[in-house]
Amino acid sequence: MKSLLPLLSAALLCSVLPAWSQAQLPEGKGKETVQTACAGCHAMTTVTNAGHSREGWLTVLHMMVNVGAPVPQDQFATVLDYLAKNFPEKPEPDAVVIPGSVKVSIKEWQVPTPGSRPHDPEYAPDGSAWYTGQMANVLGRFDPKTNQFKEYRLKTPMSGPHGLIADKDGNIWFTANFKSYIGKLDPKTGNVTEYPMSDPKAHDPHTLIFAPNGNIYFTVQSANMVGRLNPKTGEVKLANSPTPKSRPYGMVVTSKGLPFFVEFGANKIASIDPDTLAIHEYALPHEDSRPRRVAITPDDVLWYSDYSRGYLGRFDPKTGKITEWLSPGGTNSQPYGITAVGDILWYSESNTRPNTVVRFDPKTEKFQTWIIPSGGGVVRNMVHTPEGNLWLACSGVNGIAFVEVKSSEKISSRD
Repeated sequence: MKSLLPLLSAALLCSVLPAWSQAQLPEGKGKETVQTACAGCHAMTTVTNAGHSREGWLTVLHMMVNVGAPVPQDQFATVLDYLAKNFPEKPEPDAVVIPGSVKVSIKEWQVPTPGSRPHDPEYAPDGSAWYTGQMANVLGRFDPKTNQFKEYRLKTPMSGPHGLIADKDGNIWFTANFKSYIGKLDPKTGNVTEYPMSDPKAHDPHTLIFAPNGNIYFTVQSANMVGRLNPKTGEVKLANSPTPKSRPYGMVVTSKGLPFFVEFGANKIASIDPDTLAIHEYALPHEDSRPRRVAITPDDVLWYSDYSRGYLGRFDPKTGKITEWLSPGGTNSQPYGITAVGDILWYSESNTRPNTVVRFDPKTEKFQTWIIPSGGGVVRNMVHTPEGNLWLACSGVNGIAFVEVKSSEKISSRD
């Protein structure tokens, strides 16, 4: 799944089959269909360098068909057999389970549309959980009380919904990662309002957040920009990140309304002046750091998942002090989705088998970990509820997960 990330936008721009790509695939029944269906959108090395279980390839195939890959229905099973046989799962670090006093339960659900690739989760004021079905062009709502899903198809085909947030009225705002706009869904009517980017170069809006001033701030990863949307007027303003190819990614906002973002293409964290959009960058101590997501604790201290090095990092904007801890899964564990519940940090290791949920207590500097039963399939983002529970989007297994957190004291008194 991770190997397909750069190709998702390209899937919208399929062209003719490059002849040079045909020799890269091993012989076998299904080869010709794979060449025709895959190589029109990207180099065949994307297939040959990948490795998945049969279930993983099933999800990948559904995703590709969702965005227009020409796989005939009567060839679907043949192609699945071919890919699973020739490009099996590759070794990943084993999950490391660290016991502790906190008890959790993890429940999971498959989303309705195969190959949706649930990307980001959100918790709405009415208690529902939402997710972006990036490859199915839907926003999904799940009601935990009834165990019922409802999906809302977006009016612009292949929008590639990515990040999402809920406002106080229950509207769901999202970034259209493939179609260069920010959208607002009214769940009551199903109507979607689109706010296009003010510069055609801002083609891939990524993560968005509300600030106390009522504006939405967002990152535009490949375009190397950040932006601001005024929901009242629809005005969009953009600013270039000072560092070339810095790939602005995850975002948070401080209690004083100052937005921060992490640069996945550089070893930097940056702040945005909410009025002028001026950007101030802070360099992390290791040149090979690649922070991907970021969380914030009540003291306005930032915590980042260093995806490339396998570390959890702490950055205090007031002092500039940076502290890091090696994640339990090690340097190849690829920490990714992260959130803070009070002073406690929660995140997921996306490159262990299975993926894990990790808890870190800054006071004791101790970790505790749990395995995600389905395997997780890369948890790209997570959010917490007011009660301190977690919702995860599990992209590679086409699902969402709920982590109910119970302290050991509560468990003991109940028993």
